Amino acid sequence: MGDEEKILFANEVFYAAFAGADVDAMSAIWAHDVAVSVIHPGGDLVSGRDEVLESWQAILEGNASFDIEMRGATARCIEDMGIVVCYERVGGHNLIATNLFARSGGAWHIVHHQSGPSPVMPPRDERPGTSMN
Repeated sequence: MGDEEKILFANEVFYAAFAGADVDAMSAIWAHDVAVSVIHPGGDLVSGRDEVLESWQAILEGNASFDIEMRGATARCIEDMGIVVCYERVGGHNLIATNLFARSGGAWHIVHHQSGPSPVMPPRDERPGTSMN
């Protein structure tokens, strides 16, 4: 499996944690040894691992699962940095997201997530493992 496939797999793990409202899995996919940040739709910049995980806990807590679907993920690898651009449908809202990953100890961990409104949602990708529902 090449780096881009590994980055896409890490992206899938991120969305599986989100879809399953799994705070522990969400914590595990975020980097431990580099600065992390998130910009939730309509929100401000949240920086620092503790603060980022607190923001996810507030979103995920009390939910058994989320109505989220990820489509159209594309990945690029630049040395130890991975960039994924994908589309999200959360509830009835179409979003476009950028997820940045860093390689640490041979594994890819998310270091930044940002999503915002998108006027479109691409068709469902038929490749296995590229959409969540």
